[in-house]
Amino acid sequence: MGEGERNPFPDESPCDSDIIRIMSIHLIIDGYNFTGRSEGSFRDIEADRDSLIEKLSIYKKLRRVAITVVFDGTHSGRLTRSRDMKAGVEVIFSKSGEEADSVLKSMAKAKGGSLTIVTSDREVASYAVSFGSVVLSSDEFRELLDYALYEDFKGVISEEEEEDHKKKGPSKRPPKAERKKKNRLKKL
Repeated sequence: MGEGERNPFPDESPCDSDIIRIMSIHLIIDGYNFTGRSEGSFRDIEADRDSLIEKLSIYKKLRRVAITVVFDGTHSGRLTRSRDMKAGVEVIFSKSGEEADSVLKSMAKAKGGSLTIVTSDREVASYAVSFGSVVLSSDEFRELLDYALYEDFKGVISEEEEEDHKKKGPSKRPPKAERKKKNRLKKL
């Protein structure tokens, strides 16, 4: 870990996630928030998770970004957070009694501006932004993911969008948070 960064998993050595640190963009996804899964839902929870991980694995290969997906383990009976790599995607389950939101918050606090967090939870989003993270709503990222999967399916090679080179005065300059989000989106 770099200087000043706190490890959100203090029981692990700093070398456990070397691959993730090498990549320039690190996406952290609120798993059940993204899948639209709520407690009491009758869909197959494991199938939803596996499908999401499979899609994220394809996205990771296409866009060359590090991806971590965080799921609630609140009612799992786990005594500690579990962490695993599946198809190149880091999967984290919170421990029993802990919500994924608190894991996302601790990661945002520890790594701040180097993260792009995907969640539609307003509380988590505002907390992450306060530590410099870029936040995408689940719908915004779903569009990016669907387009990447379409490109992969059709064999389309993505062309970089041409930027508008019109001169803009200082009054038309978007706020810093919006500029940061726009730049991050270009890389995704």
